[in-house]
Amino acid sequence: MTSLVRVLTVVPTLVPALAVALLLAPSAQAKYAIAQYGEPKYPQGFTHFDYVNPDAPRGGTLTLANPDRRTSFDKFNPFTLRGTSAPGVLGLMFETLGIGSADEPATVYGLLADDIAVAPDGASVTFHLNPAARFNNGDAVTAQDVKYSFDTLMSPQASPGFKVMFADVKSVSVLDARRVRFDFRRVSPDLPLLVATVPVFSPKWGAGANGKRKAFDALTFETPIASGPYLIESYDGGRRITFRRNPEYWGNALPVRRGTYNFERIVYKLYSDDIVRLEGFKAGEFDAITEYRARSWVRSYVGKRFRDGELIKREFAHHNTAGMQGFILNLRRDKFRDVRVRRALDLALDYQWLNRQLFYNQYQRIDSYFTNSDLAARGLPSEAERKLLEPLRKSLDPAVFGPMVVQPTTTPPASLRENLRQARELLAQAGWTYRDGALRNAKGEPFVFEFLDDGGAMGPVASAYARNLAKLGITLNFRTSDFALYQKRLEAFDFDMISLRYPDSQIPGTELLDRFGSHSADVEGSDNAIGLKDPAVDALMADLVRAHTYDDLVAAARALDRVLMHGYYIVPHWFSSTHRMAYKQYLHFPDRLPKYYTAEGWLVSTWWDSRVGQTQAQAATPGASMSAAPSPASAASR
Repeated sequence: MTSLVRVLTVVPTLVPALAVALLLAPSAQAKYAIAQYGEPKYPQGFTHFDYVNPDAPRGGTLTLANPDRRTSFDKFNPFTLRGTSAPGVLGLMFETLGIGSADEPATVYGLLADDIAVAPDGASVTFHLNPAARFNNGDAVTAQDVKYSFDTLMSPQASPGFKVMFADVKSVSVLDARRVRFDFRRVSPDLPLLVATVPVFSPKWGAGANGKRKAFDALTFETPIASGPYLIESYDGGRRITFRRNPEYWGNALPVRRGTYNFERIVYKLYSDDIVRLEGFKAGEFDAITEYRARSWVRSYVGKRFRDGELIKREFAHHNTAGMQGFILNLRRDKFRDVRVRRALDLALDYQWLNRQLFYNQYQRIDSYFTNSDLAARGLPSEAERKLLEPLRKSLDPAVFGPMVVQPTTTPPASLRENLRQARELLAQAGWTYRDGALRNAKGEPFVFEFLDDGGAMGPVASAYARNLAKLGITLNFRTSDFALYQKRLEAFDFDMISLRYPDSQIPGTELLDRFGSHSADVEGSDNAIGLKDPAVDALMADLVRAHTYDDLVAAARALDRVLMHGYYIVPHWFSSTHRMAYKQYLHFPDRLPKYYTAEGWLVSTWWDSRVGQTQAQAATPGASMSAAPSPASAASR
């Protein structure tokens, strides 16, 4: 899936989907930055973010492996639906009108824009472009370029996710060479911040010597003309790409860019699977790795190079919202449309056994679509939540008005045997009975479904889950595929069940409409993997994106959480409170950790090679000696 939120999270970024989730109050307007509540942390004239080293030396080469599940690429263009784009292109080459900071959840600062003006009625926002902003071909970034980029992303040639995300933008007007205005179809507090996330690129991208431009969806290995800090230096067969820092990068002096992107070159080498990748790291083929598998972290990061301190293994605390990760059930399949069936499948997962036997007790259970945040529903609905739920009562399960869903457990006195007994009762109520060696419906069809995975990392979990399902008479077939085929099937919703993690969002907003909205369920390439079409969910998401105060946001999110959790659309997984990273000892990072960050985004944008230069800045701390105290956090895990 390649909607805006998904696109923005498959490449290094400090705060995935941050800007699409911010709310704007008229009293919080500021020309250099916009804060959701109160004032921006950093005052006008600030020199750099606190979590960077402004004096970090620049130079050296950072070599990394696959940043996600892709094992190859067949294009540079990250904005089109078909194919797999090269890692790093979006985050290193493209810029947006504004950028978030990683130590506050609800503020955006100007990047390409140096002035942001929201209309008093909230019906439009005007951006003034920094006169110094330049594309990598030397051309100035103009208001017309912003409009061209937006119009292109909204066209049929781009991923349909953009059209869903920006559906409330009525028009984009070029006021003069430096000013561009976005007008909205409706007034919503998150829309001015949403349009600040529009990636900007030159109309000359893909143009031939005669000036004629190729169709946008035909752009594959044409070098992007954009404004970011890196250029593509070379690539090799869809398996390796090298970026070189642009010596003419326009934004070096910006406070939001000081101390960032310190490596002269960044190289991505793509490996065929996780095992080969890990062995490549231990052999010195690349410089750092983030580990998402608990078993590997405990058992595989050992050996002489670790004992000698040449390689360092460390966990870094963060404050990210865990959100939701789990087994997604595709409602487009008839067998999953009955909530009793979905609840039975939830009861069959023995999380306690998995955490003990496979995960070395490293995880906590996900129990909300907003896990590990104030937005997660607990206990009975509050008065504010009931106010939002009551108008929808006729269309809601009465259980929504009772206690919040509690995930099944096998911790004594509970047991898997009791959970499976409850599951059998629910399946029988839904018309599924055991006969002739299998669980069958009234037509005699056996309950068989497929779990689609890329790379096979979920194999041990799937096997354990399949054993429990077999006790119910259900057959789960585990199928693996390469990333390209997996992505293609995902975009076409051609699956029964997949494992999926929704991107973290400290302050959720419009991205939820693409994820759970009825209008996106049939849009190929959207984030609505579930296939959810529920007017009650639509109404609660509308309440959420209209929220003008934090209390309103909390009430709407918790009400939405209750409805989604009582729908049992996902069998929830687990989360970790740290980023697990291993790296070469000469890589250094700033003394102060950001709060909200991805491991790779933090590494790529703020670390440096300590071998560059003769002295270390006062703010620097060798990676080998920095500690990471535990804090409430979340991370993808599987």
